[in-house]
Amino acid sequence: MTHAMLKGSNVPLEATTVRAVLRWTPGQGVPDVDASALLLGPDGRVRSDEDFVFYNQPRHPSGKARWLGKKRVTDGLTDTIQTDLAGVEADVSRILLVASADDVTFDRVQALRILLYDAAGGDEPLLHFDIKPETGQETALICGELYRRDGMWKFRALGEGYSNGLKGLATEFGISVDESEMPAEPAPQTAPALAPEFSQPLPPEQPTAVPVQPAYGYPQQPPATQPAYGYPQPAAAGAPSGYGYPPPVTAVPDPDFRLPPQGPQFIGR
Repeated sequence: MTHAMLKGSNVPLEATTVRAVLRWTPGQGVPDVDASALLLGPDGRVRSDEDFVFYNQPRHPSGKARWLGKKRVTDGLTDTIQTDLAGVEADVSRILLVASADDVTFDRVQALRILLYDAAGGDEPLLHFDIKPETGQETALICGELYRRDGMWKFRALGEGYSNGLKGLATEFGISVDESEMPAEPAPQTAPALAPEFSQPLPPEQPTAVPVQPAYGYPQQPPATQPAYGYPQPAAAGAPSGYGYPPPVTAVPDPDFRLPPQGPQFIGR
């Protein structure tokens, strides 16, 4: 049965590996929410910056805490941290489960809830806690914590807010960060490159007009001077003669031109 947690309440955990799932309802103007975890020593602070598990450092060096990433589900969007409680180092006494909204206030986040699942199996959550920011101006929230008590792990519902974002929260627990060191938001996924056969340039376009082929071995004229129906056409000035014949003589005959004398075969009888 799923426990519905109230702020400040706690419950013992029998599961050895748990998934802490942040879920919220997306919409216009609703910021993206990021889940992260801080592993704290007995003094309530991280032992080193490696005890901060989030999207830019998704795996703790021990391998016992991991960021699993975002998913879209029927009820909204989720972001998940998984922890192997049985394998967590002995000097880790608490694990904070944190939500941040990239400097956007949580009064714009709808239906924020943390759910805890047994990672070994089962679709029903072990517990859930609906997180209500106290002022609405928080930009980071400690949603809950996993902590040891008398050799047993428990979960406590918190909902404690910070108005100076993930940077301020992390600094308070001993993470050494400044503005230049704060992680950037994950880069959006891009579409994979097309396969090489689709990235090659297209071949040149083929001509749409069919070139004029010579007919029967005779030279052809440009379209404007092609003969019609096999008859020679008047040639333009300076144009070459058609079909290999000399052009017609257009000069005036010489009036003094005389035929040569006729042979005997032409003398009348």
